[in-house]
Amino acid sequence: MNSDWFTFLTHRNAHIEQNRVLHFGQPAAELAQAASGPVLIDLSHFGLIRFSGEDAQNFLQGQLSCDVRSVDSTQASHGGYCTPKGRLLGSFLLWQDSDNSYLMQLPAERVETITRRLKMFVLRAKVSIQDNTDDLIRIGIAGKNALLSLQNMLPDTTISPAPLAVTSIPDGQIICHSENRFEIMTTSIQAPSLWEQLNKQAHCAGAAIWDWLEIREGIPAIFNATQEQFIPQMINLDIIGGVSFKKGCYPGQEIVARTEYLGKVKRRMYLAHLDADSCQNIAAGDSLFGTDTGDQACGMIANAAPVPAGGVDVLAVIQTSSMEAGSIHWKTPNGPQLTILPLPYAIT
Repeated sequence: MNSDWFTFLTHRNAHIEQNRVLHFGQPAAELAQAASGPVLIDLSHFGLIRFSGEDAQNFLQGQLSCDVRSVDSTQASHGGYCTPKGRLLGSFLLWQDSDNSYLMQLPAERVETITRRLKMFVLRAKVSIQDNTDDLIRIGIAGKNALLSLQNMLPDTTISPAPLAVTSIPDGQIICHSENRFEIMTTSIQAPSLWEQLNKQAHCAGAAIWDWLEIREGIPAIFNATQEQFIPQMINLDIIGGVSFKKGCYPGQEIVARTEYLGKVKRRMYLAHLDADSCQNIAAGDSLFGTDTGDQACGMIANAAPVPAGGVDVLAVIQTSSMEAGSIHWKTPNGPQLTILPLPYAIT
């Protein structure tokens, strides 16, 4: 926790629990604003791991599912970290900073486990692995005119709107997550000034809104409740560029490759909605049931977040056979029914 940064946010009416900004005093209004935007969001609920040293690239190339050699200070990549059985311990965004260190962003609750496990495999490699969560402030801006707001603040910088493009700025970087969603990384010294400038054009909002935008774009996150539950293809990491089938070995690579070339993905991740009256306390790890499976679960909630218009949107990993057979229900075979929505990309 960066105490100075949280003090700054608290003085601007941020309500914070467990390093996560819940809201800025008007949660319903903030959620409604997300539908039109732009909104300004603190991203401290994500952790950051830094990999530095001359062997950092080769080390990560041998551990992660993505092609690390395609990642640099101008281009980020989604990726996954698997067990030898191909089960995901974490999913993340990876890029390089101006010092050529690699930065891995993932849910804060997964940082300690992933850091500890990766350190076990360093051996004689010249690579340093550090929890860098509190050293860089991350600020999200999303919604209509998000790019314009950034350009107004930084008129001398051309910010790339290309997917996962990274733009260098004084004392930091900007990542384009999508056409209307950007993330700023900067120092704790510069962050308050940037926040104040952006706040003139964007409304402050809680972290759940960023989670909802990730869900709508079909970007998954692995949490403690879902670790080792999925292989990369189950959460569509292969579709969003988080898996390379041309690189060398990494933990779980044989399972992931076999699924791609010799088998069929029997579970995929879908975008779905649950109405407001039926979705109290929905969470990652909740079971799903299909009309074809009786009392046997056919899937699991991966991510969930409230929707501006009401209810909850989810990313749900479901057996493809159950999707074809009939309706999908939350928590029990007769529980609330999911309404399946289109993802922004095609599931193959």
